[in-house]
Amino acid sequence: MTDSAADVLLVHGGAPLEGEIRVRGAKNLVPKAMVAALLGSEPSRLRNVPDIRDVRVVRGLLQLHGVTVRTGDESGELVLDPSHVESANVADIDAHAGSSRIPILFCGPLLHRLGHAFIPGLGGCDIGGRPVDFHFDVLRKFGATIEKRADGQYLEAPQRLRGTKIRLPYPSVGSTEQVLLTAVLADGVTELSNAAVEPEIEDLICVLQKMGAIISMDTDRTIRITGVDKLGGYTHRALPDRLEAASWASAALATEGSVFVRGAEQRSMIAFLNTFRKVGGAFEIGDEGIRFWHPGGPLNAIALETDVHPGFQTDWQQPLVVALTQASGLSIVHETVYESRLGFTSALNQMGAHIQLYRECLGGMPCRFGQRNFLHSAVVSGPTRLQGSDLIIPDLRGGFSYLIAALAAQGTSRVHGIDLINRGYENFQQKLVDLGAKVDRP
Repeated sequence: MTDSAADVLLVHGGAPLEGEIRVRGAKNLVPKAMVAALLGSEPSRLRNVPDIRDVRVVRGLLQLHGVTVRTGDESGELVLDPSHVESANVADIDAHAGSSRIPILFCGPLLHRLGHAFIPGLGGCDIGGRPVDFHFDVLRKFGATIEKRADGQYLEAPQRLRGTKIRLPYPSVGSTEQVLLTAVLADGVTELSNAAVEPEIEDLICVLQKMGAIISMDTDRTIRITGVDKLGGYTHRALPDRLEAASWASAALATEGSVFVRGAEQRSMIAFLNTFRKVGGAFEIGDEGIRFWHPGGPLNAIALETDVHPGFQTDWQQPLVVALTQASGLSIVHETVYESRLGFTSALNQMGAHIQLYRECLGGMPCRFGQRNFLHSAVVSGPTRLQGSDLIIPDLRGGFSYLIAALAAQGTSRVHGIDLINRGYENFQQKLVDLGAKVDRP
């Protein structure tokens, strides 16, 4: 946390959010599509790009490696030219990448283009174990050599990387992306089983196929990639950010408001929409987006378990939990993806919520954490009146959840560390103002 006034937001709660906001391309796709441009021999054009910190980090890293990145003709368009890829200074890489985990995905493309890569220590949100060792294990299977140094990891590809067979112990999005970005130019066929199949993964596959890759997806979570000798560029419009859209939906519900999320699409949000309706929220799907609102009356307590796609996404959980504090009865939440993601609830209790955490699996879904002493289940008792408080943002989704709680609360909340929200929410403060929220700087 920083104590600077620029990183603090005063939120005066108690008023419903009303109006319209727009979501652009998905945070979990756009930076990865930018990295994919490194693999091409021609310029790429990416549209619907949000102005978020993760995009700026990747843009800086690409430029350090000789990629020309410029804005295109339309708003939210980037043109990426990888014609002159080169090695970057270690200190510069570290300065740009220290707060992000995305640089690990540069490994495969840089090994193909330069024969070597350097990856510094990695940051990201502290929501549970997301080990990078598996990324390096995967790269070794492709034939890379890895040397651990004091300032990071140095990777080399003495020969052309080779296709391989890989089975993920868990359908990790990051590991699936690593395999895709490495396998497309590797010699031979790569078979990836137990892969992640999130919409953002499918969209990345679409990007790579446009570049000339050969990739197939089976219904049993198996992805097969036939390596090619050369890739070109792409022109692609990123799919909308379903995670941001759901965050605004939860904000509308918690504040008893009505928000039209322009750009939101039904197909990638089916699991969320079902749950939103079970809680008692209302929505209307149109060609241009989805309107979410609180229809009046009490909200319903529910039992909820997070899961990988096509289940209920873990990134939807934290914002919705705030709305569940206003539901009548006991809601049960079982987090099966990140073991530490429920830690944010302590601040909600400080505001007046009644949330109890448990180490046991409070649900029927098989879970990796049940015997490992993690507080990964929650019982939410409601409805409870929330009161304004001093809040310190712990992570991206938890941070937006604190904003929702502050908006739903009576009185004023002082929210510290709001710059973290810029990682994944474009221009969120202006969007709050556009929806009638009373927010200002100290």
